[in-house]
Formats: sequence, C-alpha cells, structure tokens
Amino acid sequence: MSSEIEGLLPHREPFLFVDEIVAADKERVTARHVFTEKEFFFKGHFPEYPVVPGVILIETMAQSGGAGIKKLGLLGDDALFFLASVDKVKFRRQVRPGEEVRSVIENLRISPRMIKQSGKAYVGDELAAEAEWLCLVGGKNDN
Repeated sequence: MSSEIEGLLPHREPFLFVDEIVAADKERVTARHVFTEKEFFFKGHFPEYPVVPGVILIETMAQSGGAGIKKLGLLGDDALFFLASVDKVKFRRQVRPGEEVRSVIENLRISPRMIKQSGKAYVGDELAAEAEWLCLVGGKNDN
C-alpha cells in the first residue's frame, strides 16, 4: 500500500482495499487492489474455498471512488465519506485470493454534503460486481 492512498483515505489495514489510483478525472475513477491470501476474512469466509465477500467488493468500489475524489481535490481535505445507501448491486463472478480487482467508478453527482457514484469491479476483463451508492460527506470535527 502506498502512502498516497493513506493520505487519501482514513482506512487502514486490515480494512483498506485500494492499492493504487490508476486514473481519476471528474467523470471517472479507476483503481486497483490485489486480494492476497492473507486477508483477514478468508479465515472464516468459506475457508475451504475462499472467496472475497460481496460486501467487501462494494467497500472496495466505494473506497476507490472516495480516494479518487480526494485525489482530485473536489472536496475539503478534512472530508470523510460514509456509505448511506447501496443500490442495484449484482455479483457476477467470484473473486479469489491472489486476484487483482480493477474498480471503474462513475461520478454521478458530487456536492459538499453527498456523493453519488456507480461502479464496476473487474477481474481481468470479467465483470465481478456492480453497484450504485450514496455517501454522506462530513468533516472530521462534525458531530
């Protein structure tokens, strides 16, 4: 994990699922993450046939989108993003240990108080998951 990602997201190991922002502009963010066999959830999530839990794939896409927005400087430096809703979720392919997930995120709406994005997670050229989500934006000092 890079110090750049740690500067963009408040998440830390073992709950940081972005290795690199590959590209980011106002319309789209592309990021990547490799799920290693050491991920904490593999010990208990189908240990005889480990797969990345679907909720982790959603979190991976949301973290990718948030990191891209922070990298672009579209919101304040102290902005934190909290998932408020997740819609239109579909899981198309299992993600296994050692596989790289490429998240392609579309910025649907960005305002000072909310972010609406949609995303697709790919392993190679195969679609693994897709979803839309809404994040509420707050500051580190908001109550």
